[in-house]
Amino acid sequence: MSIYEYKVKDAKGRNVSMANYRGKVLLIVNTAPNCGLAPQYEALQALYEKYRDQGFEILDFPCNQFGNQAAGSMDEINIYCDRVYHTTFRRFGKVDVNGGNAIALFCYLKSEQGCMIGSDIKWNFTKFLVDRQGKVVARFEPLTKPENIEENIKELL
Repeated sequence: MSIYEYKVKDAKGRNVSMANYRGKVLLIVNTAPNCGLAPQYEALQALYEKYRDQGFEILDFPCNQFGNQAAGSMDEINIYCDRVYHTTFRRFGKVDVNGGNAIALFCYLKSEQGCMIGSDIKWNFTKFLVDRQGKVVARFEPLTKPENIEENIKELL
């Protein structure tokens, strides 16, 4: 299996193949606009602006599994993130990342990069770094600030 074998739903509910991102360095993040960690959107946007022309993409997956912090509709989430944090990276449809309804992509990410206390995602803003060949090379827990993984991204670019 590789990351390119998965399909996900965009913010409008349409299927998107992860193969569309072949050859790109990806940072895949489960997010929530009402989370205390939401200011990380600003740092994510800064990384995106700095490296997108070099083949870097951020894939944002809102998730309402942690404290009901992504409770709005996708339109509300998009408007909020665009207005407050000025995000321009790709946002997908709301997902579950743990449990029986977790989407296959996140099951795969967790199987490739678990953590010391099990593979479940603990909170919003867990980040997975994927190289240009589609290999999941690192997992960063929610408190890891995006700017602290910039060197990891640069190495893959």
